[in-house]
Amino acid sequence: MLNWLEILTSSFQASGAAVISFVPNIIGAIIVFAIGWIIAIGLAKLVKQLVDMFKVDQLLEKMGAKEILEKAGLRLDSGAFVGALIKWFFIIVFLLAVTEILQLFQVSEFLRDVLLYVPNIIIAVVIMLAAVLLANVLHRIVKATVSAAGLASADFLATLTRWAIFVFAFLAALIQLGIAPALINTLITGLVAMLAIAGGLAFGLGGKDYASQLIEKVRRDMGSRS
Repeated sequence: MLNWLEILTSSFQASGAAVISFVPNIIGAIIVFAIGWIIAIGLAKLVKQLVDMFKVDQLLEKMGAKEILEKAGLRLDSGAFVGALIKWFFIIVFLLAVTEILQLFQVSEFLRDVLLYVPNIIIAVVIMLAAVLLANVLHRIVKATVSAAGLASADFLATLTRWAIFVFAFLAALIQLGIAPALINTLITGLVAMLAIAGGLAFGLGGKDYASQLIEKVRRDMGSRS
């Protein structure tokens, strides 16, 4: 009976010592996370104010981004978006420090992967912003060119050009994010092939009469010379 009591006593003492030795780590982790949370929120507010000060939303609105986002049920607020990215980036950084303090190494590895993924998100956002700019510029160019040519399909072709750029940019952003890259590459290849075939058929069928008239004219010229 005495041996059992000694075993239980030593077990409780060892457990208590382990808990007591781990308490400073918990307190340190809480302090580090609290400091990180304050820094992250402060930097997010600062970045939002800087973005708003440079009037990025007005520039994006002129590029047509506001209209597109509203159609998707979203509100244009680039300052809040960039601020949120900054905030969560620093929160994850300090969470990584907390997991290292608490010796949660598997969680630390996961958080490192998340941090390494953040640049992909930024590049994907840049791709979409560049697509908005390019799509609106080409929309105006195509509309003006087709209208100057006296064709009635100026609005249709301009809108088709804009949305074609949006679709390809969206697929490129998904590839950058690593979302089903093989499937998206197949879709892009299929779309390019479809457009090439459709363009060839349209040109061939539309230019058939003109080509026959041109050939007939050449024949008449050759016959008159002979």
